[in-house]
Amino acid sequence: MGAARGFRVAARRAATAVALVLAATLAAPAGTASATATGPYTVTPVAGDLTAYRISGVYVAGVSSGAYLAGQLQVAYSSRIKGTAVFGAGPYYCAENNAEQALYGCMQNTWPDHLPTLEGDAALWSSYGWVDPVSDLSGRPVWVYHGAQDTTIASSVSADGAAFWSHFGANVTSVTGAGAGHAWVTPYGTNACGTTGGTYLNNCGTDPEHDLLAKLLGSVNAADTGPLQGSLIRFDQDAYAVTGSAASLDMGAAGFAYVPSACAAGQGCRLLVALHGCSQGYDAVGTAFVDRANLDQYADTNNLIVLYPQATTSAANPYGCWDWWGYLGVTNYPIQGGAQIETVMNMVAALGGA
Repeated sequence: MGAARGFRVAARRAATAVALVLAATLAAPAGTASATATGPYTVTPVAGDLTAYRISGVYVAGVSSGAYLAGQLQVAYSSRIKGTAVFGAGPYYCAENNAEQALYGCMQNTWPDHLPTLEGDAALWSSYGWVDPVSDLSGRPVWVYHGAQDTTIASSVSADGAAFWSHFGANVTSVTGAGAGHAWVTPYGTNACGTTGGTYLNNCGTDPEHDLLAKLLGSVNAADTGPLQGSLIRFDQDAYAVTGSAASLDMGAAGFAYVPSACAAGQGCRLLVALHGCSQGYDAVGTAFVDRANLDQYADTNNLIVLYPQATTSAANPYGCWDWWGYLGVTNYPIQGGAQIETVMNMVAALGGA
């Protein structure tokens, strides 16, 4: 999956100040956080390795920078990833390897996001073999959520994100979250609905996880509201990092995977890769996203393993975002061979994802 493959390696962002502004905008709190939700049942992480299970399908979901990475994974490996759900993001490769474009074109809409160019890039790279055939996107379920009070990602940018998938024939559902800020919305959110900040886990009195999983999986059983029956594995991300060092990729030392008891016992299961947003990783908020995203509760009743990779901070990435604008200094970040993409896919493969 050669990291070069026609892409030249660039130096780390010379415009670090722009990246700092970008990250600060993503992380800037707005609104008032409040503990409005009853805490979910949780399980204590246990140290372990990722082992293979009977995986019949792999899906991705994310919020903010995690949503942009989810889109990169879906395009790069559309033959292996069967559907995508995103909270608060725009189209694939929106930043075009430029922090200023990320800020002004893919968050704000001060600049255009160049949607036709992005569609053309995906098609061209597909013809080169740098990403899987874009024809694989046809019919793929895609669920796009934009909070009505989200001032971090403009509604027009989110709409262009949905339009990107539709252009390639994906089966897209777009949702506007009434009153929601820029966040992952969950019944177990610690923030009021309109908040942007804190844990980026907002309670809007709704259950988007039911809807996004129904979209991705075709149908979904009711969530487990009692004690969880599975195990939460804490694993060493270095073991899967393409460089051997997760820190060199702005990824944390530890990642997590929730494995329902039925999957551990050998039943067939599906796998969801859940990607947190900026300032929402383990090093920033502990296991808040893992515990409160309302995914483990559905995992128990739907034979669904949930993988939670973790990003962390660096000088060029002070809020622990995933690399969707090229902060690692390598231009292949959105295609096969991209360091974070390949590291996540190594985790997927270790869990038995084809």
